[in-house]
Amino acid sequence: MPDVVAEPAALEPGTLRIIPIGGLGEVGRNMTSFELDGKILIVDCGVLFPEEHQPGVDLILPDFGFLQSRLDDIVGVVLTHGHEDHIGAVPYLLKRRADIPLIGSTLTLALVEAKLKEHRIAPYTLTVAEGQRERLGPFELEFVAVNHSIPDALAVAIKTGAGTVLATGDFKMDQLPLDGRLTDLREFARLGEEGVDLFMVDSTNADVPGFTPLEREIGPVLDQVISRATKKVVVASFSSHVHRVQQVLDAAHANGRRVALLGRSMVRNMTIAEDLGYLKVPEGVLIDYKKAGDIPDDRIVFMSTGSQGEPMAVLSRMASRDHQVEIGEGDTVILASSLIPGNENAVYRVIDGLTKLGANVVHKGNAKVHVSGHAAAGELLYCYNILKPKNVLPIHGEYRHLVANAKLARDTGIPEASTFLGENGTVFDLKDGEVRVAGQLDLGFVYVDGSTVGEITDADLKDRRILGEEGFISVIVVVDAQTGRVVTGPEIHARGFAEDDSVFDDVKPKIVAALADAAHNGVRDPYALQQLVRRTLGTWVNRRLRRRPMLVPLVIEA
Repeated sequence: MPDVVAEPAALEPGTLRIIPIGGLGEVGRNMTSFELDGKILIVDCGVLFPEEHQPGVDLILPDFGFLQSRLDDIVGVVLTHGHEDHIGAVPYLLKRRADIPLIGSTLTLALVEAKLKEHRIAPYTLTVAEGQRERLGPFELEFVAVNHSIPDALAVAIKTGAGTVLATGDFKMDQLPLDGRLTDLREFARLGEEGVDLFMVDSTNADVPGFTPLEREIGPVLDQVISRATKKVVVASFSSHVHRVQQVLDAAHANGRRVALLGRSMVRNMTIAEDLGYLKVPEGVLIDYKKAGDIPDDRIVFMSTGSQGEPMAVLSRMASRDHQVEIGEGDTVILASSLIPGNENAVYRVIDGLTKLGANVVHKGNAKVHVSGHAAAGELLYCYNILKPKNVLPIHGEYRHLVANAKLARDTGIPEASTFLGENGTVFDLKDGEVRVAGQLDLGFVYVDGSTVGEITDADLKDRRILGEEGFISVIVVVDAQTGRVVTGPEIHARGFAEDDSVFDDVKPKIVAALADAAHNGVRDPYALQQLVRRTLGTWVNRRLRRRPMLVPLVIEA
């Protein structure tokens, strides 16, 4: 992590300022700001999904509030591909300024336009493809094909007078991709010959040795698992994983089964992919899930969301018997995805729940039903040796991934002084091929909680955790406004405690005595008296019951 914590100085003319707003130290919220001569380019604008210690939160956004006063300076948002951790926050940015241009490939823009339609936003878009060049203000953009777990992904080279940056987005180097679209290493090499001043590179699998397995190795495994299944089959994956859905459709077709898509996002995304020709649906295979009940169990496959254990997603609801599709003895459930860090407990709870219902649960741990969409260490080494960048900034990954990626860069001969580790909000300035850390912005989490955005704070989440883990105690005391003497109470009620409220009979005299002492000393302020009640009760509960519940004291003057 950088040692510099100061606010950055004013940006000098001709210097490119790069600020990772999200995606460093986490797998999600990917967003980076590039500023030059008063104009700003954004690359990606994604969300992060909440973990267990963030109860009630729906989504977590990048903290782009510092751009609020600069919205008119944004010349565009480049979207590298259509996964939620790269496009999910676009609606929340466009609610601040709806006409910010969105630049991306055909499928990427189709997915984000469908999302924006739900928010009643009609975006201004520019469709680009590999090999295409566009100029936005002082930024000359060149797009390069990369292979990922979703079609139509692009890396972007950002060429400016201050230097050239190559941002990979998410990528891997599958040499036999299902759609025949390779990561264009020839273009990488050409860019390397021209000179890449800063390489911003995907780090998610940097600590995984060797090479990511081929996507096409999954198809035969899915075919084998489905062929052996005697009852219904449920396959859970990301709602945007077109390649995986294609493999499930093909395997189902080969085994005489029909497929019903479950989950609003799954249906929406696959409809878009089919309409655009990215998903090839065998004749007669797809069926509306409402008609799936008419199909025998041994002739149906359900393709669903929920592979990360999300509480409201289809698979979790099946595990808790809260879905129309009921899982029973002999059914097969396939989790065709990897585990996003932080989701492990939720996923294993779903697996346990499905197993208790009698299902045979197949997942990455016991069968090869998923391969990653991210380059492993061997692939990253190839990139460094082909590009020979002057400077490297690992992005997209938890801190251990960033460190592993930086080590790979150094192993290929890139000097340690030219290999940068940052966090969200670290400010990097590039000029004449030189990169320096210019400061650190204080960026936090922006929580989406129902219809509210940014209103929930970390303190609120702490309160929710306390309520869930330690319980709740309310105390009502009525005191004489003139004398401070207790007139009524204390009346104590607890929730989330095994003990009866009578357990608090021992502390009531202590509260009365503390209030009497305060009255004797002339304390009359209700807030001060409430804090006194809180301290007295809190100390007693901690010592007697070994608990730290939420305490809500109310002192009423009469």
